[in-house]
Amino acid sequence: MRRNRAEIVGEQIRKILSDIIGNKLGDPRIPFMTTVTAAKMSSDLTHCTAFISIYGDDQTKKEAMRAIEHAKGFIRCELVKQINLRVAPELHFKLDNTLDEAARIDDVISKALARDEEIRNEARARLEKGEDEE
Repeated sequence: MRRNRAEIVGEQIRKILSDIIGNKLGDPRIPFMTTVTAAKMSSDLTHCTAFISIYGDDQTKKEAMRAIEHAKGFIRCELVKQINLRVAPELHFKLDNTLDEAARIDDVISKALARDEEIRNEARARLEKGEDEE
């Protein structure tokens, strides 16, 4: 499948933003486990929505997003230094909760599997006692 220019530029910007946020921002409100999971570009390459994944509780996530929003000008300036575009894209940051959802789903599946195992063990115990033979 052929990728369009917006997708290619978005992937380059994702990598650059990851580097900037991870290595060049010295804000202590941004945890070490902060990553840019995706960067979606508008078709005219003037707007970029970056999806940020932050490891931590809700308060940590809010503070980190506030710090990233506060540093938006610096981030945009650093981005322009590293990528050759006619127009510096306007940056929009959104919190990516994909990892939280995956963890929640994993927890639900684990609980369901544990319950199934419990039911299976109870059924085996009844069979061994001969309760189901009646």
